[in-house]
Amino acid sequence: MKRRIQNAAVLGVIALTLSASLAFGIEGPAVEGPASLAPAGETTEVQNPTHPRMVVLGIDGMDPEILAEAIERFPDKMKNFKRLVDEGGIHSLGTSVPPQSPVAWSNFITGRNPGGHGIYDFIHANRTTREGIPGNVTIEEANNLPLWGDWQLPLSGGGESNRTGESFWVTMAKKGIPADVWRMPANFPVEPAEGLSFPGMMTPALDSAYGVYKVFATDPPIDFRSGSGKYIQVRELNGVIRTSLEGPPNAYKKGSPAVTTELTFYLDHESNAVAIEGNGQVIVLEPGEWSDFMTLSWSPVPLGAQDQTGIVRFYLRSMSPEFELYASPVNIDPKDAAAGVSEPPEAAGELVDAIGLYYTQGMAEEVNALKKGVLSDTEFMDQTKLVYNQRVRMMDYALDKYMAKDGGLFFFYYSTVDLNCHMMWRFHDEKHPQHSKVKELAKQDSSKWSGRAGSTWKDVIYDLYMLMDPVLGKVRERVGEDTQIIVMSDHGFAPYGRMFSLNRWLYEEGYLVFQAGKGPELDESDPNYKGEDVPIFSLHGTASTIDWTKTRAYGMGFNGLYLNMKGREMDDPATKNSDESGIVNPGAEADALAAELKQKLEAIRDTDGTQVVVTADLAKDVYVGERVAEAPDIQVGYNAGYGNSDASSLGRVPSYVLADNNGGTFNGNHLMAPEVVAGILLTNRKVLPGFHALEDLTVDLLNFYGIKPGKGQNGHPVTK
Repeated sequence: MKRRIQNAAVLGVIALTLSASLAFGIEGPAVEGPASLAPAGETTEVQNPTHPRMVVLGIDGMDPEILAEAIERFPDKMKNFKRLVDEGGIHSLGTSVPPQSPVAWSNFITGRNPGGHGIYDFIHANRTTREGIPGNVTIEEANNLPLWGDWQLPLSGGGESNRTGESFWVTMAKKGIPADVWRMPANFPVEPAEGLSFPGMMTPALDSAYGVYKVFATDPPIDFRSGSGKYIQVRELNGVIRTSLEGPPNAYKKGSPAVTTELTFYLDHESNAVAIEGNGQVIVLEPGEWSDFMTLSWSPVPLGAQDQTGIVRFYLRSMSPEFELYASPVNIDPKDAAAGVSEPPEAAGELVDAIGLYYTQGMAEEVNALKKGVLSDTEFMDQTKLVYNQRVRMMDYALDKYMAKDGGLFFFYYSTVDLNCHMMWRFHDEKHPQHSKVKELAKQDSSKWSGRAGSTWKDVIYDLYMLMDPVLGKVRERVGEDTQIIVMSDHGFAPYGRMFSLNRWLYEEGYLVFQAGKGPELDESDPNYKGEDVPIFSLHGTASTIDWTKTRAYGMGFNGLYLNMKGREMDDPATKNSDESGIVNPGAEADALAAELKQKLEAIRDTDGTQVVVTADLAKDVYVGERVAEAPDIQVGYNAGYGNSDASSLGRVPSYVLADNNGGTFNGNHLMAPEVVAGILLTNRKVLPGFHALEDLTVDLLNFYGIKPGKGQNGHPVTK
């Protein structure tokens, strides 16, 4: 693309980078069609390996019913899946309780249910402060040594994996059996294998656990508030904007403020381009273009002794009438071997040498930006296609490495179906409350994105499945017909059209009690509504708006309901004038209360008579293992079409019990009853009759290599 760069300041910068323009993608990464699979590299394949080969393709969120529909409607685009189905059929695979990705993948990783591995939700409840805490990592109080001024020396702070139970590839390694595990969810910190091990979902960004996007704008929204992103107001002077980008928190400063690094933007309005300069590099973009990654560094202490590097991708939304530049969350730099995004550590950098810089953040698709309207639907889909194309290149490299080894297991994970179905379901489902907002866009041509002539956005769910078909074809082509192939998912998918607020229901039923003069959030139509000024269960060091001396139950997380148990829920010592100690006596009283809640929850009906909660599972009935005591007392399993509201999931008490899902949130979902959203199992081998779940598949995998089930692995073989 030819650009006329007129601004003198821009000319000075561009002159430094013309020779490197290909490396930084001046044209912007292409949004390729589904068949754009990179060719295999030149490798020497091991013939007649010592260890039999098995390939497991993990496709997060793939649903058996939707797959069958896609094959029926688009047989010419689903040839590889149709062939596999013809060989072995479509089988439902039992998911976890609850069917959340970190829970389900932990079941598969360990061959145990949450009672054994300890992951019960994305969000667990802190039994002292009642705050929501990450379910996948340990949390410890910071232990810092005070220094001069506002400096401190960090000594500890948690962050270890909260999952217990041995990973199947660790078990295999002890037997000397090779395994390459690519992008496995809940594999951070990374566990080594007798081969390569890379983490997937739940891998943090460098700037925070889930990453914080930034938007540099000359006219940002006044009232924008979001924990997942922020606007940064910038000012243009003579075609130049000087600003800074926040990176990792500075553990060496009190309060751990974010470390910043300088950026400069050179704007040329006549040529309609911007040059982004940072860390001695320059990227040039026009509106509507995504950049490649830029490597930046942050210095938490003077003299660069503890410098950290990260990678950021930019998207130029507009040059005029206002400037708006999107910056991705800061991803961990895979070239930094100390960052821990592969085992062995140098493998991440070797992958960069082969395919270029890549997203290391666990959930790279920018769902939070779409939720907040910072990216449009089509901009979001373009970004997710970039992620998909990158994963395809990664898989080709991974297959080259695998086929050069002496057999063993190969696992590769795709998030494409799951995260896109969460956000784009409303295009596909005419009955969804949000469909009316996208009805016209749903009719528009999407062939540039899908690579399928005549496609529209209404068929986007099917097109997501069609993206996976050439992936399956490539795998089968590379590993040969004698290799056992398994395609599996952690759960299925269903619409999410109605929001149920568990905490509001608990309040209205008298189980959750406010302090005198306090109450639930107001509706936005109320004249006293104050926006984000909402009551939260507890903020550490601040008295809660909840009267814990009268509250018997509370909700935290997407499916979790906790009893306010005496001896388990503790008083927060930071709140001097209130007592948060539990009041429900363990034993008979707690059992009776749990049974009462279960009965009432399963009896809830919507205005049209639809059952809202299919099953309220008692922890003691569904979990087995040494960590059952850590579980929510009840896991609320919603019907298809329903789910806990985002507000209630975070410990808030919204203004409604039931409401249409019209806001900026997931519109397709799986945080429901396990029987509503079963996963999928496909294989080119015979599947044994009976019910099979994720834990059974783990036992089957180990059995394939002659390994007997270990501690707590109570599953059974799945294939013959």
